[in-house]
Amino acid sequence: QVQLVESGGGLVQAGGSLRLSCAASGRTFSSYAMGWFRQAPGKEREFVAVISWYGSSTYYADSVKGRFTISRDDAKNTVYLQMNSLKPEDTAVYYCASPPGTALAPVGLYEYDYWGQGTQVTVSS
Repeated sequence: QVQLVESGGGLVQAGGSLRLSCAASGRTFSSYAMGWFRQAPGKEREFVAVISWYGSSTYYADSVKGRFTISRDDAKNTVYLQMNSLKPEDTAVYYCASPPGTALAPVGLYEYDYWGQGTQVTVSS
């Protein structure tokens, strides 16, 4: 059974940084893409970033491009989201996710079957 556990969220001032982590278990981590999504209050869950299996490709939402960096450590079965220059509009619950199959780097919400419980990120102005 695939399990994803996020950590690293918290409260930060605008302009600050946070690094989120997501530890995975239950299958061969390196063979699957890993994504980050977020959901702000009253809004739909949206794509943030994805990294392909073996880390060969990354894609970002336009709203975070240049500020966020996704990476993975296959030896630790962990994916990271480094968030810099945070803005109040980045406030949301952040989820890591993994698709059921070996798609290279899916960006659609419904392409993912496995989700973590989420970690809250709050950016104060």
